Amino acid sequence: MDLKLMGKSAVIVGAAHGIGHAIAREFAHQGARVVMMDREPSVCDAGAAIQRETGGDALGYIGDVTDFAAMQKAATWIGYLDHLVFAVGIGSGKFGFPFWNLEPSDWPRVYQINVQGAVNVVHAFTPHFLKAKAGSILLIASVAGQIGSQTDPPYSASKAALINFMQCAAKDLAPYNVRVNALCPGMVKTELNKSVWAAWNDMQPADKKQTYDDWAAEKIRKAVPLGQWQTPEEMAAMAVYLASPHGRNITGQCVNVDGGLVMHW
Repeated sequence: MDLKLMGKSAVIVGAAHGIGHAIAREFAHQGARVVMMDREPSVCDAGAAIQRETGGDALGYIGDVTDFAAMQKAATWIGYLDHLVFAVGIGSGKFGFPFWNLEPSDWPRVYQINVQGAVNVVHAFTPHFLKAKAGSILLIASVAGQIGSQTDPPYSASKAALINFMQCAAKDLAPYNVRVNALCPGMVKTELNKSVWAAWNDMQPADKKQTYDDWAAEKIRKAVPLGQWQTPEEMAAMAVYLASPHGRNITGQCVNVDGGLVMHW
């Protein structure tokens, strides 16, 4: 299928690794010009690697989404873009079941990055979309934001807020022919997923501890009807489809790539 992304420009925020990196790589494979933004300096090497692999145009840009002025500066430097993806996310680093295992002080940093970070990025780049009267914005949320996951309440609540912001932005930008959606991954092998396991494992007595693979296998067996991991590459495939003209009538939606997890829930 020709996704008609050749020569288009895409900014992927949170692209140093994980799902964001996979999305940037797929955009580049589709012939798009890619700017990969992350607060980690390794994003520059990641951009160079994707450029070598695809022969396309990919470069890294260091920026912190919690700094609105920095995001405005990035938007000015990057200039024109067709597609924007926000793929930044952190958890509290603790196991939150029951929620009083956490302290109220565990919440603000998660919100600052997962919600305010998205708001900063979308605000900074919206003037370009208003001028172009075209384009797409994709926010990487989570099934946790749809089901009230008890694993990490600050993360879950922040993703619910992100979904709500997406819906507001989709309504506001629709008259400008700009589509805004959220992609909700299920169980994906990422550093964030491993951190959830680590926080859970730390709370278990010695005879209840599990390896990451055993913990994940049990969770998938119980919660995912298709009984398998989801992958960053599958998220990337959906992301480029939503950005393409094939997704021209898709806006304001939560698109789940979760093996049926939410359906099962």
